[in-house]
Amino acid sequence: MSSRPTWAEVSLPALRHNFELIRDFVAPHATVCAVVKCDAYGHGAIECARALEQSGAKWFGVTCADEGIALRRAGISGRILLMSGIWRGEAEAVVEHDLTPAVWNDEQVRALAQAEEKVGKRPFPLHVEVDTGMARQGVLPENLPALLAEIQRATSLRLEGVHSHLASSEVADAPGTVRQIAKYREVLREIASAGLRPECFHLANSAAVITQESTWRGSGQPNLVRPGISLYGYFLPIVSIAGAPHELREPPVQPVLAWKARIIDLRRAQAGQAIGYNGSYVTSAPATIATLAVGYGDGLNRRLSSRGRVLVRGDFAQIVGKVSMDVTTIDVTQIPGAEIGDEVVLIGEQGQRKITAWDMAREIETIPYEVLCAISKRVPRKYTN
Repeated sequence: MSSRPTWAEVSLPALRHNFELIRDFVAPHATVCAVVKCDAYGHGAIECARALEQSGAKWFGVTCADEGIALRRAGISGRILLMSGIWRGEAEAVVEHDLTPAVWNDEQVRALAQAEEKVGKRPFPLHVEVDTGMARQGVLPENLPALLAEIQRATSLRLEGVHSHLASSEVADAPGTVRQIAKYREVLREIASAGLRPECFHLANSAAVITQESTWRGSGQPNLVRPGISLYGYFLPIVSIAGAPHELREPPVQPVLAWKARIIDLRRAQAGQAIGYNGSYVTSAPATIATLAVGYGDGLNRRLSSRGRVLVRGDFAQIVGKVSMDVTTIDVTQIPGAEIGDEVVLIGEQGQRKITAWDMAREIETIPYEVLCAISKRVPRKYTN
């Protein structure tokens, strides 16, 4: 464990609370596939998956084989969906570790069939991803018949699921989403006409769980939903193109992660003192400048330079000067008693005030996903049960 005074606190009770809220929201129509890709959005995939499995999670979503194998080696026994498919040379490991890959081309199907013949875990389940309009990955509908024929020839494989990904699920009335859902339903009819009977269908990410309930509620089919960011306490704002009011309300999820550091230096600066690299900030009056043991090497975005703020002794303090690789300076002139060793909150609550990943994201014109995923490996995660 690092002794450097910056760390992230991850609340497993909050994570379990969020999972249970979403699980109950979609029950009995759908099963939650808990997305723990990208190290559980920076929260720690192994620890989070263990907590989620203890709370009843049966499915987990990851990006790639490496992430799935790490969960298996950590003892996760639930189903693991490889949402970004497989790459060349991974098929045998995928079969051996009972991972469930998304596929969208013949090469992937043939590789899995060959791997299954060697490993012998038949019939091996796979999910087909269909590109219904995001133009990122997935089989194009016009290429679907050839892919289905390839799957049917591979008698050791079983088409278990069919899914797609919505490009604008947070926009409640997005015309593109309507078209994507319609195209997906056409694909399902085509698959049924080909004589294949998949058992699992999924379209909804965190936002679509709220905005597109028709994708998982009351369809008569077993469905998965794939919440990611909402498990960790955040939703994208639900908006309407028409600007019409809507009554959509997301479950009251709780932020799971708090990010903290300590003051490691404190000094008085005279008026006109340049602070940090390039002297980009100059004091206009005498000031007390504190240095924090955190910087962009830890994931604190450099665009927060002289823009972001933190919490010290329950009050806001402004970041001044450039965020450096290892340290950041703040102005604590108006915070009585600030001293070396004080706990500083970058994300989280202190006293009556709080800073969320959304607050930080708005300052740098991004989304909470990037803020959380960017917190680097050298920031230790401390888990509370």
